[in-house]
Formats: sequence, C-alpha cells, structure tokens
Amino acid sequence: MKLLEERIARDGRVIGTEILKVDSFLNHQIDVQLLDEIGKELYRLFKDKQITKVITIEASGIAIACAAARVFGVPVVFAKKARSLNIGKDTYTAKVHSFTYDSDYDITMSQSYLSADDTVLIVDDFLANGAALRGLLSICEQAGAKVGGIGICIEKGFQPGGDEMRAKGLPLESLAIIESMSEEGITFRKQ
Repeated sequence: MKLLEERIARDGRVIGTEILKVDSFLNHQIDVQLLDEIGKELYRLFKDKQITKVITIEASGIAIACAAARVFGVPVVFAKKARSLNIGKDTYTAKVHSFTYDSDYDITMSQSYLSADDTVLIVDDFLANGAALRGLLSICEQAGAKVGGIGICIEKGFQPGGDEMRAKGLPLESLAIIESMSEEGITFRKQ
C-alpha cells in the first residue's frame, strides 16, 4: 500500500535495526484518514472471504480492527492481555511473547464472542517474529473458527514471522513489508 509506505518513510523513526516507531500516526496518535484507507484496503484484499468477525490483540490492533470491521460490517473482538474479573471463566487462552516488552503474557478471549460459526480476519499493526499472530491463531483453533485472512499493516520482512506464516499456507497480506531498515533509511520489499 503505497500510501502507508510513504507515511512510514516520512514519519516513521527507526531505532537501531529492529525497532520502528510509528506512534505519531498508527499506534499511539492515530491518523484516522490513513486508518480509513487501511480499512478499505483490507476489505479489498479479503472481501470474498465471508468474514464474520475481525479479531486482534489489545491495544495497538484495536483501531485497525475497527477500521476494517466498519467496511466489512462485522464486529471486532479483541484478545485481552490481562485477565479481568468480568470476562468470565469460559475463555480461550494462549501464551504470547512480546518483543517490545521482552516478556510473556497470556491473552484471553471470551468464548461468547468466537465460535466455529465464524470466519475471521485477523489484523495487527506489526508482524515480526509472529508470536502475537500464533497466539491469535491458537485462539481461532480452540474456537473452531476459520481464518479467512490475516491483514498486517507493517511486516518486518527481515524477521521470520511472515515467511513462517506463508510457509504454512495461511492467507497473509501485509500492506507494507520492510526489507531492511536502519537509522539511515528504510527499504521496502517490492510487492
């Protein structure tokens, strides 16, 4: 998605060789016009998949999921990173490792909102090593839900997550794939 690549190149900040900050427009302060375009692009890519739910993990994926769900006309369900008393006992759970926070945590989703009747679009802001995505895939498997698509805003193509998912035959589309990055600049994969 050229618009997203241009925005990353202009406003993204690279720290070292593995951290890309896009918090000025995608996952802290949010450019809602860009988000609307991301939602439309995810719809274009997956409109024929009979999506019934859009799922993600809190917190950075929620805005992206809402933008996509609005165009699909379906609900958003997000996995929580902390178990709360009001979620109930009937949950799907999966362990996820956060590269950003260098810690493991359990994600949970109420069984009330995901079932074998659902075909989901999984969305997230980043795909690097694939830990968060593996957690959401585990939850879909536990629910018996079909994965109709996986939509990622920014894939770090130099890390193994995207290649791993594609090797499994999963329907993954990344809107911008970074081939390499350093504080001197970003190189995008030709798509």
